[in-house]
Amino acid sequence: MLVSAALMLAVAVAAAACSSGTSSSPAAPTAASPTPATSAVSAGGVRDIAVTLTDALRFEPATFEVKAGERVGFMVTNAGKIRHEFFIGDEDAQREHEAEMASMGMAHDEENGISVDPGQTKQLEVTFDAPGETLVGCHEPGHYSGGMRATITITS
Repeated sequence: MLVSAALMLAVAVAAAACSSGTSSSPAAPTAASPTPATSAVSAGGVRDIAVTLTDALRFEPATFEVKAGERVGFMVTNAGKIRHEFFIGDEDAQREHEAEMASMGMAHDEENGISVDPGQTKQLEVTFDAPGETLVGCHEPGHYSGGMRATITITS
């Protein structure tokens, strides 16, 4: 029992070390109501926005407004008891990611998304290149179809 707990801890530490949780630019942004998000600009010029993931299959807040060219750090906290993710991309990117998650069956971090375990907080840094609208989705089984999505409006 002690050995399996130690093994689980070692795997968790290794997984955390392997995932950077940062991004450069989301897939083709495709505009929502203004953001009531908590945000602040850090010393490095990155605007931090706090996001909470819930087991009610919701992002809080559900809408964000950012400026084109602005570097944004989404500080994503999973307040639930099950794993969630925060994946940025247009409808096509969301569909592709959903299919990828269904075929892989495992959580992973990538350029435009992070997987967030219960009680964990991770950051995803993104620069949005052009005005428009894009989406955030969670593609754990049944989450996106259950309404776990948000909208990001990119203004000029």
